[in-house]
This record gives sequence, C-alpha cells and structure tokens, in this order.
Amino acid sequence: MLSKDIGIDLGTANVLIYVKGQGIVLNEPSVVAVDAKDKKILAVGEEAHDMLGRTPGKVLSIRPLKDGVIADFDLTKDMLINFIKKIKGINIISRPRILICCPSNITKVERTAIKEAAEATGARKVYVEEEPKVAAIGAGLDISKPTASMVIDIGGGTTDIAVLSLGDIVTSKSIKVAGDLFNQDIINYVKDKYKLLIGERTAEDVKIKIGTVYLEDKKEKMNIRGRDLTTGLPNEVTITSKEIYEALKESSFKIVAATKDVLEDTLPELSADIITSGIVLTGGGALLHGIDKLLYNELKVPIVIANSPLTCVAEGTSIMLDNIKLIDKN
Repeated sequence: MLSKDIGIDLGTANVLIYVKGQGIVLNEPSVVAVDAKDKKILAVGEEAHDMLGRTPGKVLSIRPLKDGVIADFDLTKDMLINFIKKIKGINIISRPRILICCPSNITKVERTAIKEAAEATGARKVYVEEEPKVAAIGAGLDISKPTASMVIDIGGGTTDIAVLSLGDIVTSKSIKVAGDLFNQDIINYVKDKYKLLIGERTAEDVKIKIGTVYLEDKKEKMNIRGRDLTTGLPNEVTITSKEIYEALKESSFKIVAATKDVLEDTLPELSADIITSGIVLTGGGALLHGIDKLLYNELKVPIVIANSPLTCVAEGTSIMLDNIKLIDKN
C-alpha cells in the first residue's frame, strides 16, 4: 500500500482530516472522554462530544486544545492517533506525510508541540502551516500574486486575521475571541439576567439558531432549559435574538478592532488592493448571523463569506499537498 499524504485542520472545536485522493474523510469534535481514575481513553470525537455535560463523575469529557493551541499534549496526541487509526491513515507499510495547521502568531514552543503531536502518530514527515494562509488557499484566493488578499478565519478558539501577498503572510494578528467565547458570553448573559445555568451545548444551539451580531434583520426567539440558580430546580425561559446580540456585542467588536489593527499595519499599496478585492471570512464563525454586515459597516471594505467556510482549512491542505515540493523547497 502506497502512503497517502494527510492534511489536518487541528481546531479547538473540530478536527478535519483530508486524505489525498479521497477528500475530507473525517470531521469530528476535538473532544476526548477519559476515565477520571486512570485517565484511560473511553471515546474520542463525536462519541465523546455527546458526553459533554452528561457524564457521571467517573468519566471526564475534555477538550485538549484551548485557544487554538495544545492544552494537554498527551490527550491531543492520543486523539490524533485515534482519528488516524479510524481512517486507517497509517500502518506499518504506509507512513504518510502530514500537513497540520496552527493559528498565526503562536509561540515556537506551541508550534513544536503541535508538530510533535502529529509526529507521534507515526508520520514519515510533518509540515506545520499557519491557518489563515491555508484557509485563504482553501477559499480560492490566489495568494501567489504580488497583490494583497485578506482573510479573517474565525474558529473555535481563535480568530486569525491576515493580509497575504507573494505566497506568504505580510501582516497578521491572532486573538482569543471566537466561537468558544461567544458560547461563554451567552452562558454568562443567561446566568446574569435569568439566574439560569445552561451548558455549552445549549449555548451553541442558541448561537446557531437565533444568535446575531447585526440586529436589524434578526428578530427571533427560542425556549432554553437549564438549572435555576435560585431554586436548584430545572427551569425554562424564552430568549430573543436581541438579547443574544447584547451578549455577543463586546466580543464581536473585538474582532472588528483587531481587523482594524491589521489594516493599519498594512502597506498603503496592499491596502488599496484590499479595497478592491475585499476581505474573505472563513471558519465556523463566518456563519454567525450578521458578522459580514457588522464588519462591512465598521470597515467600509467589501466582505465575502467563503463558499464552504467550515472546510476551507482542510481544503487548503489538499491544494498545498498537491504542491508538496514547493513546501519542501521553502
């Protein structure tokens, strides 16, 4: 069996794996369920995610990545090994090359940890590339030209903002404001206003169904259930899009502020290109209602949501793996 190169989008919320010649073969949550006593792994991915907030005391559901980087090296390594075994990506005969993605502006130590976690799966060689660069390629941008392209990749743990030209990142910024913080904002809002404690999965559901960062054309409501902090009993309240807008307002404007910082650090000639070509949004956060309109109103620059924002990084790895000789040369 010949080895098949593998691309991995190692996200805080989800792991996507691309296999050359097969496409995206795995898309599962970055969650590991372990025995609290001996730390033995009980489940990974979708099965472990289903246990979040529902496990007995002897079972822990853990997300081994935080803010786009490895918080628990051993669990991240074991999670990757399990995922690659699941797709039958590595065996004694087949030891593929792996291209794995990381946030921009991480430390050398964090970058090394990501590389070592991938190497522990048995790969023949590991390449590490920055997510906004790979996301831009996956979104269909030609970053090889001397003109500027700009991407905002809103993931689970981080938002990566980058201006690219001549095949590389010219200026960038990574902030720890993304999907996970949006969920926490909703949890905190409901807790403060209604004295109701809800879980992460409920907050995620609210964000997807009625969440918005641009209020004008979103007026919906839904019932949510949780534990009443006053009585300790189960309770239900009705929450509206307007309330979720208020919950997410501060965090969403941090993304606006970070984007302005990157634009201010961009060379005038490249800034002129961005006014023409616009900014492309990738990552799961690109699907948050109104994020494109908010950015356009605040930046006065055209905003385009990628055709498949959730898979841009994984699709970008496929293009880079097709040109692996260029990566080797670099």
